[in-house]
Formats: sequence, C-alpha cells, structure tokens
Amino acid sequence: MNRVYRHIFPGVRQELSRIKMRAEEIPDPELRTQALASIASKQFHCEGGAVYAAANLSMKEILIPLIVSYQTISDYLDNLCDRSTSMDADDFRLLHKSMLDAVNPDAKLVNYYALRNEQEDEGYLHSLVSTCQSCLKRLPGYSAVKSHVQDLVGLYVDLQVYKHIKPELREQALLDWWELHKQRTPALQWNEFAAATGSTLGVFMLFLAATDPHLDDVEASSIHASYFPHVTGLHIMLDYLIDQEEDRQGGDLNFCNYYESENEMIERFAYIVDEARNDVSHIPASSFHRMIIEGLLALYLTDPKVSEQQEVRSVSKRLLRNSPLTRRFFLVNTKWIRKHMYEK
Repeated sequence: MNRVYRHIFPGVRQELSRIKMRAEEIPDPELRTQALASIASKQFHCEGGAVYAAANLSMKEILIPLIVSYQTISDYLDNLCDRSTSMDADDFRLLHKSMLDAVNPDAKLVNYYALRNEQEDEGYLHSLVSTCQSCLKRLPGYSAVKSHVQDLVGLYVDLQVYKHIKPELREQALLDWWELHKQRTPALQWNEFAAATGSTLGVFMLFLAATDPHLDDVEASSIHASYFPHVTGLHIMLDYLIDQEEDRQGGDLNFCNYYESENEMIERFAYIVDEARNDVSHIPASSFHRMIIEGLLALYLTDPKVSEQQEVRSVSKRLLRNSPLTRRFFLVNTKWIRKHMYEK
C-alpha cells in the first residue's frame, strides 16, 4: 500500500488529467459528456486496476498509462451504451472493437462510431487505443499472453453487447451465449459466468505478467486460468451486489437477481471466494493475488450503498464474518481512503 500511495495513485491521476484534457476538447456534446462523466465517476476503477503496476515498479511507466487508457475505454463505452441514443447490437459491437484493437498492437484503427449518430470526438477514442498499442509493444512478454488477453477481451465485448440491447431481448441473448461457453465453467451458473466475463482484472494481471521477458505460453495459460472465472467473477458479482437497488430503480439487468434466496446468494458468493483463493495459490506471488481478493471484498462490502440496503447488509455481514487479518486491514484502509480521498 505504501507503493500504491507513493508511486501508483499519483501516476494514475497524472494520466487521467492528461486524458481529461483530451475529453474536454471533444466537439460532440453527447460524446464529451459521457467521456467526462466516465472519468469523474469511475476514477477508482483506474486506481484499482493500476494496483497491478505496484507489483513491478520498474515497469510502471508502461503499466500505468496502459491500464488507465484501457480502463478508460471500458468506462467510456459502458457510459455510451448504458445511456445510449441507440440499442443497436452492431453499434455496440463496433464501439467495443476499439477494445479488441487496443490489445492488438498491429490493428488498424477504424471509425468506431460509424453506426451511431454521434461521430466527432477529435480523435479521443483513437488516442486511447493508440496509447494501449504503443505500451504493449514495449512489454517484452506480450507475445506469450496476447491470445489469452484477446480471449478475455472477446468475452467482455460479447457481454457488453448482449446486456445493453433492448431489455426484452437481453436475458435470452445471454442464455444463448452461455450455451456456447458453459463447458468452460461447468460449476458456475449462467449469471455467474456472465459476471466473470465483465471484469478487466484478468487482462491487467496478464499485462503485469507480460513484463517478464522469459514468460512462456504455459505460464501465461496458468495465469489466465487463475483469474478467470473465479477472481473476475467475484469482482463483478460484488459490483452487482451493491448496485441492486440502483439497478432496480433504473430497470437495469442485475446478475444477483437470479438467485432464489438470500441464502443461495451467500452460499454462491462463499463458493466463488473459496475457489478464487484456491486458484491464485497456484501461481507465483500468490500472496499478492490473495491481497487483491481480500481488497475486493473490503472495497465493495464497505461501500456506502451497503448500509442503504437491508438484504445487502445481511449478506455483507455474513461474508465478512471471521475475516482474515488481511481483509481487516483493507476494511480499515478502504474506509480511510473514502473519507480522505473521495468524500470531499
């Protein structure tokens, strides 16, 4: 955490400041509004992702702009689709092609807005994609992880398309999609699989792994399997857990709503936590990855939204019961961060 406060957070804010200046120059009012809103409201996404750069400070000048730019694309497109002027699946897929291009250093940039009314962003999205590409070219082990990164990004893109189409079509589209992939995660329910595809943590871990020039495909495959589906699934299921009331009011899809009871939800969360811990025990620096898991639980289960929802409070208390020392540290640390860094 000392590394994070001293070296990572300042770097993230500097990078976001640079990106924000570009966003303020976007001519189209809708694109500008959503770009600025994604930066203002989701800074903590970039800060959380950039924690991976703390594991290799010698490469932070590459990892911080890479992670921040990639996460900013994700948050910007999520805003565009959530508050979209269209519900066209082809439009959403073309927008998210930028994320696939961002993790392919040789990809040619295209007009990602071609299927929507809003067009003029003064090169904003292209600049984010180009930053990712240029950073990846400087990662010595990227060739070993590239196919695994593309696998995770491809699943992420599918999820974003299916969950943002017309509400009456979403659930069936997600179920049909799950049928194509359920053999990959036989122990997960369809909503848990979908959640697992919605996290960027697996991609960031592979970026970190690619700082090793000696990384081979076997090691890269092991790292991929250590994060997907349980660490990534835990990340997004926690996000949906605390957003239940907000999504209910907004009529948005929430993957926690598909459990039959509070007890089932708690049992499934506990199972995913245990599997996530077990998965990361098989890769180098496992203590770092256990820290990530405990940090996720602390971050989400101390969110102010928890106290406003009785069912979520109950789930939170049961999940935090008999917390290990690491998680207790993050519980205190997260509360301090919220008080001193965000609640101004």
